[in-house]
Amino acid sequence: MSAVVTTPETSTAGQATMNADAERPPRRVWVEQVMGLPISIHVRGTERAPVGEVETAVAQAFAHLRRVDRVFSAWRDDSDLMRMRRGELSEADAHPWVGEVRALCSEAEQRTGGLFRATLPAPDGGADVWDPTGLVKGWAVEGAARHLALVPRISFCVNAGGDIIAGAGRDAGDLEAWRVGIEDPRDRSLVAATVELTVGAVATSGSAARGAHIVDPRTGSPVDRAGSATVTGPSLLWADVWATALFVDPEQGRAALEGAAPAYRCLVL
Repeated sequence: MSAVVTTPETSTAGQATMNADAERPPRRVWVEQVMGLPISIHVRGTERAPVGEVETAVAQAFAHLRRVDRVFSAWRDDSDLMRMRRGELSEADAHPWVGEVRALCSEAEQRTGGLFRATLPAPDGGADVWDPTGLVKGWAVEGAARHLALVPRISFCVNAGGDIIAGAGRDAGDLEAWRVGIEDPRDRSLVAATVELTVGAVATSGSAARGAHIVDPRTGSPVDRAGSATVTGPSLLWADVWATALFVDPEQGRAALEGAAPAYRCLVL
């Protein structure tokens, strides 16, 4: 995991810390293993919100992620994606999400100047294989978070393997920021930086957790170096896309980001 939700900082004085904790909205956390990774949903203000609505929204968010997994998983033989690869299912007959995600992948390639591309070299040397998994996670978590945004008087944070989206329902009042620690890619026991989110997203790409799994689309070879790239902005989908592009080529990626997405900020380590 390259980012982790932490509690807000409080005074070092014991009484001040206790008072701050007493004033902080109550918080609950749910965790499920979905899409091959732990996904946690953190909700503040649960005592002010209808309890049943909170629990229903959380259940719907996880159900949304499981539906996405059934369509796009590259590890499930019965997913639409794998059936399409084997020629058992046409794209026209696949879930409508497939067309939506394909269009987003094309847009991502265009926006990043080709630093993000949803293809993998075929293992037999044939035509490239469409692989949208680098975009699907952010897109899926954004969709799941929409269920939480319907619940009044809460704020929430969803952590999907280190990629994080924060938001709030209506009438949430003043929002307390979620603090996100960005780990040092060269020493994962250390926090290199922190980011505060009230509404928005943070995504990190790198090789520290999973090795050289990110492919440079210009060469077809994995990016085999240390480091990471973190991007913050309004959309988790696009933060994740830009983080990948920046890790592939920090210099070209930064120039593309500044030109195409000025609402996003980056940290390259």
